[in-house]
Amino acid sequence: AAAGYPFPPAPYGGSYQPSQGSDDDWDDDWDDSSTVADEPGALGSSYPDYEAAGGGAAGRYRLSTRSELSLGSRGGGHPAGHPHPPGGGGAKSSATVSRNLNRFSTFVKSGGEAFVLGEASGFVKDGDKLCVVLGPRGPEWQENPYPFQCSIEDPTKQTKFKGMKSYIAYKLVPSHTGQQVHRRYKHFDWLYGRLAEKFPVISVPHLPEKQATGRFEEDFISKRRKGLAWWMDHMCSHPVLAQCDAFQHFLTCPSTDEKAWKQGKRKAEKDEMVGANFFLTISVPTGPGAGLDLQEVESQVDGFKAFTKKMDESALQLNHTANEFARKQVTGFKKEYQKVGHSFKCLSQAFELDQQAFSAGLNQAIAFTAEAYDAIGDLFADQPRQDLDPVMDLLALYQGHLANFPDIIHVQKGALTKVKESKRHVEEGKMELQKAEGIQERCNIISFATLAEINHFHKIRVRDFKSQMQHFLQQQILFFQKVTQKLEEALHKYDSV
Repeated sequence: AAAGYPFPPAPYGGSYQPSQGSDDDWDDDWDDSSTVADEPGALGSSYPDYEAAGGGAAGRYRLSTRSELSLGSRGGGHPAGHPHPPGGGGAKSSATVSRNLNRFSTFVKSGGEAFVLGEASGFVKDGDKLCVVLGPRGPEWQENPYPFQCSIEDPTKQTKFKGMKSYIAYKLVPSHTGQQVHRRYKHFDWLYGRLAEKFPVISVPHLPEKQATGRFEEDFISKRRKGLAWWMDHMCSHPVLAQCDAFQHFLTCPSTDEKAWKQGKRKAEKDEMVGANFFLTISVPTGPGAGLDLQEVESQVDGFKAFTKKMDESALQLNHTANEFARKQVTGFKKEYQKVGHSFKCLSQAFELDQQAFSAGLNQAIAFTAEAYDAIGDLFADQPRQDLDPVMDLLALYQGHLANFPDIIHVQKGALTKVKESKRHVEEGKMELQKAEGIQERCNIISFATLAEINHFHKIRVRDFKSQMQHFLQQQILFFQKVTQKLEEALHKYDSV
């Protein structure tokens, strides 16, 4: 429905697939068939082992979580170049943490399992590091040192192929460059796909939905622009997403430079810091007081899970109520007020048959009252656009966020399960303490990132709902002031009767 949720939630546990609707999105005008990114190689196998003395590229350092643990657990042995260390046999090294048999699990597909089990190995550039810091509310993403905003304006219909193909382009003006660029919906869609794949523990806001018909209708274009504006605000507000190379390329690459666009697009598609390697880029607090208590983390995540479930239910209920109320205002309330106005008008017309001079003022006053009620009916019909629609737009965006969190929580829960399993093996004397500590350390990284994302969500939620509720109530007050003004004008008409 036009007033319903414009942001469809992604299926839980599913990796992002670009939708193939009949929108103006996936023709090949921005790329040729040869630009499809090569599939990244097997984890750990595509990175050369640089010598310690000057072998690495400048500004890069090797990070590996690879351990003997579980690499041979499926009978595959160790990858070439990573044999067992000598003398590592014995009962303690024979135990392995079991792998998840559900290969469609988000924990597995995100690379979280491979990372926790110590199978990630890669080079992390300084620019790729994502820092979690300890703030007053616990773990937080390190703030963007150069915050910016980006407006989305002037959607215009454009054509190509000598008018055979039409599309809508939006003007983007990032505040940190001041240079405008034009992007189509398919460019937003591509970016969303890259980010949703790259950041398994970050809630990438959902885009407004596609629409096969009526794409060039004014109301749809206006609604989509507002949805994209909300989306852009959340992107710019996120300390990690805002600084991501793919997002910056999207915001700053000149619309006319097709070659530069393709180069940046290919670079983003060939990003090696995805999957298990993504977790290598997360830098967490260290030292005294920086550790996480597993039970406390589990309790916090469970509390947030219950919160998101309740928020999702209440958001759906509020959206339904607001939708129904808006529909009543546009049709029912308008009709009822105008019915009252029509009845007053009939009364004034009846009074006019009297034709007495002294009653003319009364007839005019009643006729004016009729017009006032007619106008109030129009005010009711126009009002949802001012107050209820923006609330429903916000609820739609947050429903998209809430749909992301089960997968994020699943990754974190999967890591905690591996820690518990390794602790049990240590207690049973089947695993070396050092290996179990490695698993716990890597689980902590995922926990820090998850808690940082939860904190960020609460922070923007308070900001957004405060702002939107203020706007809603201000618009309600203005509306009733207009209604009161119409009634007062009608009342004064009787003063001279």
